[in-house]
Amino acid sequence: MNKFFILLVVFPFGALAQDAEVFRPDSVKREIEAVQISTSLKIEGLLNEAEWKKTKPSPRFVQIEPYQGKAPNHETDVRVLYNRQFLYFGIFSRDSLGKKAIRATDFKRDFNFLQHDLVTLSFDGFNDRRNAMAFATNPYGVQRDLLSFDDVYYDLDWDGLWRVRTMRTDSGWVAEIAIPWQTLRYPKTTETVQHWGFNIYRNRRLSNEISAFSPFPRSFTSLRMDYAGVLKNLQPPPPKPNVRVQPYFLTSFDRYKGFDASTKPEDTYVKLGGELKWAINPNAVLDLTANTDFAQADADRQVNNVTRFSVFFPERRQFFLENASLFGVGISRNPDESGGNMRIQPFFSRRIGLDDSGNPIPIDLGGRFVYRSAKRNIGAILMRQRGVGDTPATNFFVGRFSENFGKQHHIGGLLTVKNRPDGSNVVSTLDGFFRLAESHSLNTLVSHSTSSKTGKQGLSAYAQYFYVSNQYKIWWTQSIVTKDYDPEVGFVSRNDVIGTTPGIFWWYRGKHLPFKKWLRAWEPSVFPEFYHQVSTGKLIERTWTIYPIWLNLQSGAYFGYSITPTYQRLTDVFEPLGVKIQTGKYDYVRHQIYASTDPSRMLNLQTIYNWGTYFGGKLNSGDWTLQFAPIPHFSLSGRFNRNRFMGVGEAKTHTTVDLYAIEGRFALNPRLQLIGFYQRNSENQSQNYNIRLSWEYRPLSYIYVVLNHRGFQNLQLKTQTEDHVIAKISYLKQF
Repeated sequence: MNKFFILLVVFPFGALAQDAEVFRPDSVKREIEAVQISTSLKIEGLLNEAEWKKTKPSPRFVQIEPYQGKAPNHETDVRVLYNRQFLYFGIFSRDSLGKKAIRATDFKRDFNFLQHDLVTLSFDGFNDRRNAMAFATNPYGVQRDLLSFDDVYYDLDWDGLWRVRTMRTDSGWVAEIAIPWQTLRYPKTTETVQHWGFNIYRNRRLSNEISAFSPFPRSFTSLRMDYAGVLKNLQPPPPKPNVRVQPYFLTSFDRYKGFDASTKPEDTYVKLGGELKWAINPNAVLDLTANTDFAQADADRQVNNVTRFSVFFPERRQFFLENASLFGVGISRNPDESGGNMRIQPFFSRRIGLDDSGNPIPIDLGGRFVYRSAKRNIGAILMRQRGVGDTPATNFFVGRFSENFGKQHHIGGLLTVKNRPDGSNVVSTLDGFFRLAESHSLNTLVSHSTSSKTGKQGLSAYAQYFYVSNQYKIWWTQSIVTKDYDPEVGFVSRNDVIGTTPGIFWWYRGKHLPFKKWLRAWEPSVFPEFYHQVSTGKLIERTWTIYPIWLNLQSGAYFGYSITPTYQRLTDVFEPLGVKIQTGKYDYVRHQIYASTDPSRMLNLQTIYNWGTYFGGKLNSGDWTLQFAPIPHFSLSGRFNRNRFMGVGEAKTHTTVDLYAIEGRFALNPRLQLIGFYQRNSENQSQNYNIRLSWEYRPLSYIYVVLNHRGFQNLQLKTQTEDHVIAKISYLKQF
């Protein structure tokens, strides 16, 4: 521990000498000028209307990756028009290889940006240099959109109403985009002409070259709006209240086998409901929902977990995904494994309308109000969950307030209340985020829970520091969760624990890096984790994860090897995948290999393989995913996960648990798709599949046909199955 502390202290000061590459935002902003027109454009992806000739070409883009600051090898032209209804963009992504260079693996909305050519536009209509609306498209006109706040919190599943068509040519690809002014957010002002913060970046996926209109450090993203340029000469109509109504009609047939007599073997029902979204002004949005339905939501995939951390299943329901970042304060492990494994989230929307097994519980009524401005953010959620079986009717309230100050700081509070006839659970939280400099940030939280039913109270808290430059990523996360902390409308991965999780990544691209034609960076890392029990103060877990090898290739492929010496002191019986492990002290060493081919290619293989000792025995774990995507209209992937226990635990258990999965996506175009997956798990002999036909017959209006099957063995080893066939139509009207 002492050696690592010295390492952590020395490295930042060495890094500061290199920090020049994390340059400050330029005081002289790059500009793109928009041109007003009186006609309307037909969005076809051609840019052949005479109006496009009135525009001025955009300044030359600047390379972000792999050589920051250099001229791009492939130029991008951006032109901007607008009328009283739409803001138009014509983007020509030039390429000497033309259609042959294009990469796209599927037509999924909110597609994986690692697998596609794309361009992304980001707007800061309020010029607060903190908030961004982002719209992205690939060469086939597939859409991806999100909201960003301080480039820290994101609403990844926000869906805006906009239109794009594309054309692929022998000299590149063209995107023609029309964004209604009603979709964009900007202030009501007396100024005739407005200038917005704006950026656009492009990823040419074949060579993994990223370039941008306004440059930003490669360790950041284009959503850091203090690095944005300016979109000039806009005269948008004054913002006015914007109402979107989306009613739905649903009918379903359900069949159950192997359940007790209280469950009807077959049932049919019809359901009506819908949602209303009222943008009261550019800052305030009210959402109302009645007889809420989530039949179209993507189903959860099974996970075989062999760690002591609870599995976190992400929210997939659209109503709760919007503005999730405002309410989703907390910490968790980042996708690159930085930050530590502890997850503390005082509010988790999956606690509403779902039971602990992920089965839906009807929601009768609900509403959400959100107000965002440069100075403060306010939010509230109120939901009424119907009583079902042994679960009584439940009321939920979530309140949020945060005050912005300084460059990119905020402090705030969060209150959650779960009220049932047998008692209430109340969680009060204070949090803060501080951008100390371009590379330094501090995230803090303290949360208190109380349950009237049990009379118990608990506390959780954390402080997380990050330093990010182009050479290093350094963090220290200190967290605590007491034994009785119980956020019934939240999520914590462990209780009765003090977590200390520092770490460091080194991103090396220096002159001694070999094979630069195909190797982009060597990225070794060290991130130990220490967990002490709050109630006793004793060390209960210690891991040292060391990556001497992590190679990022120019293509986007990667290879990594880690070794993890581990100490575990079990205070309770631990039972991963049915293998019982008694209390006691255990020392073991795990090895792991991460590897992936280029994820944008027609055939892609991803591998995670673990081996080594494990709780007195051995455990070999493998996870292999093979994707075949010859054209974006068709994508098929197969996954195999195996955990082989050898002499584990007091009983020296030998067993193998397998999880198989296959997923397919078949698309006529981005608006008409058939998606399905099948999973089989040998742990409980479960077999699940989900097939969904989705047709977006007009923007954000859908017809769904869903077939869902779930079969498993219960605790008495009795087989139970349930089948659901659902047809749903929704219609969106914007006023």
